[in-house]
Amino acid sequence: MPDHSPSRSTPAQRWQARGAFAAWIAALIVLIATEGAIGLTLLVIGLLGSLLVIVGGYLFLARRGLLRGLGMFLAMATVVAVLVVFIRQNAIVVALIAIALLVVGGAAAHAALRTRIPPWMPSVRTPPPRRPFIVMNPRSGGGKVVKFDLQRKAQAMGAEVVLLEGPGHVDVAAIVRDAVDRGADLLGVAGGDGTQALVAGICAEHDVPLLVISAGTRNHFALDLGLDRDDPSTCLAALTDGEEVKVDLGMIADRPFVNNASFGAYAQIVQSPEYRDNKNRTILAMLPDLLDPTQGSRLTVRTGARTITDQQAVLVSNNPYGSGRLRDLGRRERIDQGELGVVAGHVASAAEAAALLRRSQYRTVTTLVGDGDVVIDVDRSDGTPAVAEIPVGVDGEALTVPAPVRCSIRPKALRVRIPRVRPGVPVSPEPIDWQRLVALALGR
Repeated sequence: MPDHSPSRSTPAQRWQARGAFAAWIAALIVLIATEGAIGLTLLVIGLLGSLLVIVGGYLFLARRGLLRGLGMFLAMATVVAVLVVFIRQNAIVVALIAIALLVVGGAAAHAALRTRIPPWMPSVRTPPPRRPFIVMNPRSGGGKVVKFDLQRKAQAMGAEVVLLEGPGHVDVAAIVRDAVDRGADLLGVAGGDGTQALVAGICAEHDVPLLVISAGTRNHFALDLGLDRDDPSTCLAALTDGEEVKVDLGMIADRPFVNNASFGAYAQIVQSPEYRDNKNRTILAMLPDLLDPTQGSRLTVRTGARTITDQQAVLVSNNPYGSGRLRDLGRRERIDQGELGVVAGHVASAAEAAALLRRSQYRTVTTLVGDGDVVIDVDRSDGTPAVAEIPVGVDGEALTVPAPVRCSIRPKALRVRIPRVRPGVPVSPEPIDWQRLVALALGR
């Protein structure tokens, strides 16, 4: 595991902590000194408005019919009402200045509490591949393969390229395995994380390095490899000037995943036939039933000696997200630690939704590191026997697998070739530890 122990503070950290408190105090002074007693009233109105927007947003997501409409109306009306109050008091400029000071204070606090830059995965320089083979999905990421001219650029660098154009179903695994049989010494993918996971499994099976080209929609795997997600053509530099890292490969039964496997609410959404055509509309249509505590399946998670029951959603990830912090879902500092991350929880009320948004942890959400394999089982909330199959979203791809489902990890099973020059992995901000921040400000 990465070392998260606090180190001795530096003078810069102590002054950053003092600057954070100074900015926050200045925000209050600006608001109160400018507006007097009205400033305190405006502060309370702003805080109350934020809470009402959260409640309205929850009702919009979790309810149907009249309540959904009321939730949208509450959120929008609250925003308008708060703006009207501030405008009538001629306090918009003051409010913007106060917000800017609060943001500056938050940035200073995070900087003060950052005790280290996490060590990244070790890499080694390797010679360029002699027979690279790349599959590209022209539809992935809204057409990035065509937009960035990836096929021509890869072929100019000596790679054999196959476009996944159809017609009909394309057996990617068969195409890639044939390339390995013909002597390919590198397999590349320009597509979504699901296709990357499929090819990654074949790479691990044959000990062939994987080249990840960030041509998908979200490119989570590329983010954790420190690749450029804005310009996928930069990933091709690994063909001539690259290095290798060894990363873990998650497994759900015998299927690999590079990011995560989701069970429960999100998995049921991914299973919907309408999801690919209109993701946002499908999520809004299905969320009320999935968040209803009286509806649907409840999940049980077993890892090591620990069992967690009555969960609406479970996410099992290839290494923990944000070192176990809920607020950092979507980022992994390293993916070579040989551990599964688990996030499990349920949100069944507006109060829980508000608390979840306010804090990085909440009592209905559990984050932990899997001690060995993680087993997911399902029971109906109405007490009926366990179902025979369970829907799963594996790197965004919809599957149905027999329950119980066993997730495991293959430590450093995958060789990944990456460009030597790359943006790197963004460093997640530390959560604000108020006790430590006060100690830093006092020079301790």
